[in-house]
Amino acid sequence: MLGTIDTDGVDEVRDLARRGLLASAIADATGPQRLRLTGATYSIVWPIVYRRLTQKIELRRGHVNCAASVRHLAADCLDRFENDVEAVVDDVTRRACTRIENLEGWIVSRLVPATVDGHRRRRGEIGALQRPRVPAWLCRELGGDAWLIELAVQILVWVGTPAPAGHDLWPTESWVVRHGERHGGWSAYGEADVRADIRTVLAAMARRPRWYEQYVEAPLGHKRAPVASAAQLEARAETAPDPHTEHERLITALAHSAVQLIRARLARGEPARTVVAEVLNTVFGADTEDAGGGRAYDDRLEHVLRDDEELDRIVAVVLEIVNH
Repeated sequence: MLGTIDTDGVDEVRDLARRGLLASAIADATGPQRLRLTGATYSIVWPIVYRRLTQKIELRRGHVNCAASVRHLAADCLDRFENDVEAVVDDVTRRACTRIENLEGWIVSRLVPATVDGHRRRRGEIGALQRPRVPAWLCRELGGDAWLIELAVQILVWVGTPAPAGHDLWPTESWVVRHGERHGGWSAYGEADVRADIRTVLAAMARRPRWYEQYVEAPLGHKRAPVASAAQLEARAETAPDPHTEHERLITALAHSAVQLIRARLARGEPARTVVAEVLNTVFGADTEDAGGGRAYDDRLEHVLRDDEELDRIVAVVLEIVNH
């Protein structure tokens, strides 16, 4: 997709669009000519999709590196980008059947409907809900709990995406961050907590076995397998840790939450020094005692954050972590 651009092919595609013949020309073409026209359409489409859609989405997700260029996209983000490009190219080949003077401008106007349609079509092909919503009966089963209902939506969205969550069946780290964002701050809520909530939601869903099999189990079966098996993860989650291990787990969860929040705020253009100081104070400040840190830990942090030189050093270290 990102190779040498066939400028003659691009000019031909633009000329066909101006004459209202692009969709029919691609439909009627065969062999090398079809490859030439679709390849030239890709060359026009992918920079538009990245600049006008993907880059903004990656910034909202806090993926600063992915927002730098196409070549910096992480594997899963690249998969989403390529799916969106394919959806827009497909939209062009089907709908560019009227006179279009400015093909690039027309493509921009079609970005949202084309990618949404492509996303729904891909979900439908594997049996997932095209518009994930929590039915009324499931809301009742979850006791109307707003977080569990939101988690249910995230589960229904996740089962319809092809990407795995690395070593896990579920993107637990992302959902820990989402929980923190929803509750307006960060606490000791970590992966063990979100796993317990996932089990609660899945148990509620399974009370309608046919619905659960159709909209959760069946699409989940199309997902690429994670590195570790679900059985291994469940066994690991059920192993009772010693106090030191539990403390380390909580601190690790807090650190991950801090990095995600800092990355998101920096992507919005907030000053690094302010962001780092506020996030560290929020995440590791007053609530750290509950995670085993003790009041002395809180006092040391407060002292460090008031020291300009020490804060500058911390900011430099944090930015290095966030940018890698």
